[in-house]
Amino acid sequence: MGNVPASVKHCLSYEQLVQEYPWLRRWLLEEKTASGYPKFVKIVEVGPRDGLQNEKEIVPTQVKIQLIDMLSRTGLSVIEATSFVSSKWVPQMADHSEVLRGIQRALNVQYPVLTPNMKGFQDAVEAGATEVAVFGSASETFSKKNINCSIDESMLRFQEVISSAKEHQIPVRGYVSCVLGCPHEGHIDPSKVAEVAKRLYQMGCYEISLGDTIGIGSPGSMIQMLQSVMKEVPTEALAVHCHDTYGQALPNILVALQMGVRVVDSAVAGLGGCPFAQGSSGNVSTEDVLYMLHGMGIETGVDLSRVIEAGDFICSALRRQTSSKVAQARNRTLECSTL
Repeated sequence: MGNVPASVKHCLSYEQLVQEYPWLRRWLLEEKTASGYPKFVKIVEVGPRDGLQNEKEIVPTQVKIQLIDMLSRTGLSVIEATSFVSSKWVPQMADHSEVLRGIQRALNVQYPVLTPNMKGFQDAVEAGATEVAVFGSASETFSKKNINCSIDESMLRFQEVISSAKEHQIPVRGYVSCVLGCPHEGHIDPSKVAEVAKRLYQMGCYEISLGDTIGIGSPGSMIQMLQSVMKEVPTEALAVHCHDTYGQALPNILVALQMGVRVVDSAVAGLGGCPFAQGSSGNVSTEDVLYMLHGMGIETGVDLSRVIEAGDFICSALRRQTSSKVAQARNRTLECSTL
C-alpha cells in the first residue's frame, strides 16, 4: 500500500479507478490517521454553482469562468460548475451552457452540473457535461417548493435522468437536501433521509451528498442522521454538505469524518445560501475546511493559498467580504505586516 502513488488518491475519476482497482475503495476507507480520522478527504467545490445561485445581482459569465479556472489550478479534483435549471426559477444559472463551454478544463478535474430533469440533462450533454447531479429532498414541502413536485414524483424524474446518463456513460451524483431540518417542516426524521438516500443510491448515483440546507444541525443530530443513513447506503458512498447558519458546519463535518465519511462539499469564500430556503447562510468555506483538515494532518491535494486567492477574486467581483474566517485572518495579518 505504501507504493500507491499520491496521484491515485488525488485523482478525480475515483469511480473509474475503483473499477480498475477493486481494492482501492476499501484501502482508502480503511486508511486512517493514528487518531482515527481518514488520511485523505476529497473536497467537492460547490461555490460556482451553489455559491453563486443565490446572488441578487447577475454575476457576469466571464467572472464565473475565471473563478472556475482559478479553482482548477488549486488541486481541487471536483468543481461543480453550474446548474441546468430554468432561468425562470434560478436566473443566476441562465448562462449555464456558456459557462460550461467557456472554462479551461484541467486534467484530472471533473466539472459536474446539476440536471433536475431530462430537459436539463439533454442541454447539459449538448454543452459538454461529463458528470451530472440530481437533487432531491427529505422534506415533502421543500421538494414541492424547490423542484415543484413531490418526493415520489422527483424520483420518477431522476430515474429517467439516471437511466439516460448510464446510456451516455455519464456518472451521476445525488443530493438530498434538508437532512437535518426544513424551513417549512422543521425537524426531519432521519429515517426519511435514509429512505431518499437509499432510493438515489439504488437508482445508480455513485455518491450521495447529504445537505444541511438551512445549517440548523448540530453534531448530535448529524450523528443520528448518519447512523440511520449508513444502514442503507455504504459509508464510502456518502458526502456531507453543510451550511454554516448556526456556526456548526465544522463541528458537523468533524463528527462525519469520525463516522467514516471521506467526502466534504464546501464553497470558496463561504459563498451560498439556497434561493428556496429563506434565511439560510452560505456553505461552509473551502478555506476553513482545508485549514482544519490540514491542521489534523489529513491530505486533500488542495493548495489553501490558491483557494484563498480565488476567494479574494470572487469577493472583489461581488464587492463583499469573504465569509471564510481563515481568509479574513490571513488578510488581517497581511495588513498588519504592511503597517
